Amino acid sequence: MRLGRRPEKQDEAQIDLTSMLDIVFIMLIFFIVTSSFVRESGVEVDRPQASHAVAQKNAGIFIAITAANDVYIDKRVVDIGSVRATLEKMLLDKPDASLVIQADRHAYNGTVVQVMDAAKSAGVKRIALAAEKS
Repeated sequence: MRLGRRPEKQDEAQIDLTSMLDIVFIMLIFFIVTSSFVRESGVEVDRPQASHAVAQKNAGIFIAITAANDVYIDKRVVDIGSVRATLEKMLLDKPDASLVIQADRHAYNGTVVQVMDAAKSAGVKRIALAAEKS
């Protein structure tokens, strides 16, 4: 029999990562909630290309015009004759809202001009046309 000291097992140092994972998930949720998302009209349009396109900040109202010349405001089809009344109602909530028109490249220019005229007569001060930067 061997009488001697047994080698003692040394405890290895370990780092508990549970709390760090909790913090990472909380930060991830925070950044997802607080990040600003790009608002669009919700209607798929094929926007024309522009070499000098500039991003529009804080656009409040989006109007989409499809290739079939259908006009959408807030994802709802609106008759061209009721665009002015719809915009007037929207401007009551946000009087300084700017308007972004997202027109399909195959939409008639006349439809775009009618929407712009209706917006001006409704009292919209800033109107922008959406385009893809080339």
